[in-house]
This record gives sequence, structure tokens and C-alpha cells, in this order.
Amino acid sequence: LSVKRYTKVDAGYLMVLRQNDDLFEELQNFARTEKIPSANFTGMGFVDITFGFFNFETKKYEPKDFKSVELVSMHGTIAWKNDSTSIHAHGVVADKTFQAFGGHILKGKVGTGSAEILITVHDKKFQRKKDESIGADVLSLD
Repeated sequence: LSVKRYTKVDAGYLMVLRQNDDLFEELQNFARTEKIPSANFTGMGFVDITFGFFNFETKKYEPKDFKSVELVSMHGTIAWKNDSTSIHAHGVVADKTFQAFGGHILKGKVGTGSAEILITVHDKKFQRKKDESIGADVLSLD
């Protein structure tokens, strides 16, 4: 039995993900299926997540995992890099002691419960391009 993952709403699309759904995989599948030029999204839910802190010396993310935490807030963009979707997201999670942690999201899966994501679609196709001066991809408005 396949569970519907998203529906069209006035503001764009509302996505509801279930336990073990991969956040980025579902957003990428959605963008390809609906032929989304680009979009912003916000979300919340219950997740296992990996944040990364970008080390400007090594030009790599230093990862840290958080299990069974509430996704208090997530914000991000859907763009394109060459012919592939490119997701960039940051978030804040809280544990059962109400301590918060946040950063750049490297990956995440829905934990027990669900995650709700509102996707606002743009009429322009934005590309993510490498900015050599910082060694990272940047959303290009050209």
C-alpha cells in the first residue's frame, strides 16, 4: 500500500513524510516528478539527522549525528546543479532535555511519527554553482 507523500496547496505543496522516509530523497523525487524549477521549503517533525559544520580550511563538512530528536525547524532550497537536483538545508533539533542543536543538514530520516514540509515553488530555475573563492556551492541568481 503506497501512502501519498504530498499534495498541491495554495502556497505550493504540502509534503508529509513517514517513519524511515529519507528527507532529501523524497524532496529530490518530488522535484523531478513535478518538474520543479526551484523552491524554498520549511519543515518540522521527528528525525534521525546528521548535521555538518563546513571547515573552510579542508573544504569539507565535519559531521555529527543526532538520533531520535524533534526537528524544531528546517529551512532550505531546491535548486539544480547541472542536471541533478541540489538540496541545501539548515535546521534545528531538540532532544528530550530540550537542548537544541543546529546546522547544515547532510542527511536525515524521519523517526517515529512524521515530518511535515511546506514547499514554495518559484517560477525560475536556479542553479547551484561552485564559488572557488570559498570552495563551496552557492545558489546563483543569474
